[in-house]
Amino acid sequence: MTDLLELTRKLTAIRAVSGNEGAVAEEILKLAAPYADECYTDILGNLVVHRRGEGKKLLFAAHMDSIGLIATYIEKEGFVRFGKVGGIFPAETINTPVVFQNGVRGVVCKEEKADLQKLAVEDLFVDIGAKDEEDARGKIRVGDTAVFASETYLAGDRLVSPYLDDRIGCIVLLLALERIGKTQNDLYFVFTSQEEVGLRGAKTAAFAIDPDYAFAVDVTDIGDVPGVKVKNHCSLGKGAAIKIMDSSFIAHPKAVELLERAAGAQEIPVQRDVIQAGGTDSGAIHVSREGVPCGGISIPTRYIHSPNEMADPGDIEACVRLVAAAAMLEPQ
Repeated sequence: MTDLLELTRKLTAIRAVSGNEGAVAEEILKLAAPYADECYTDILGNLVVHRRGEGKKLLFAAHMDSIGLIATYIEKEGFVRFGKVGGIFPAETINTPVVFQNGVRGVVCKEEKADLQKLAVEDLFVDIGAKDEEDARGKIRVGDTAVFASETYLAGDRLVSPYLDDRIGCIVLLLALERIGKTQNDLYFVFTSQEEVGLRGAKTAAFAIDPDYAFAVDVTDIGDVPGVKVKNHCSLGKGAAIKIMDSSFIAHPKAVELLERAAGAQEIPVQRDVIQAGGTDSGAIHVSREGVPCGGISIPTRYIHSPNEMADPGDIEACVRLVAAAAMLEPQ
């Protein structure tokens, strides 16, 4: 595979708003297929990569979809009103370049009268450079989706990009697949759909696979920037984060123990992840069927759901090592 920066550029450049993950699934399939016994896509668009084994069934999930904008109305002047797909923060999108699924570009703007302190999506619009409504309708239809068109680059040693949430989780799974050696575990690496709008793909995938253990690989918020109101233990540069709790689930003690045992055996730097807001695919998986012992491997990330998210390559590498180590470790 290409290096981390180039792989991130490749996957984040693919437009895959929730419910439209097909293009990114195709690219991930190309990268994952050489390391799998079988790959398939289910009805909801989840990509399942299976490494057969005779032991316990372990599921590792990272979501392919992203937040985005969806065109809802076109003004007579040609400006495009939009709604949000997933968690869009209005104040963080002002003057941000976006690109629609068909390649049409524009910039998010706010109404002149809008109060920045009370800004809502309804106060925003996308200017695609249209002359009028007729011109705009020749380029954009109601229901078309758009994503942030920010750059992927290194700031010092840190990786900055839109949609590290959760293309970086997908990359962690892909790189771990390369490193997994012989194991009795029956491994399912699931690249899920529609996480940002309600953990929907993970719900159906978990029901079908019925794993013995499952782990969501996703970004997590940090507490190492100025002015944080609620302190968070996670920081950039201190390793992979083992999920203890978020708003969607409480990690199962056996899942936490397996990850901590894997980290200890391989001397992988780890920190503990407890957040009060936000969730992961484990929120849906842990209540599948009769219940699944679930944990999480989290990539500490700054500025989540903004056009410019930031992560540390060393933490990403630690997450890759932890996924590979946990995948080869037999649960007790």
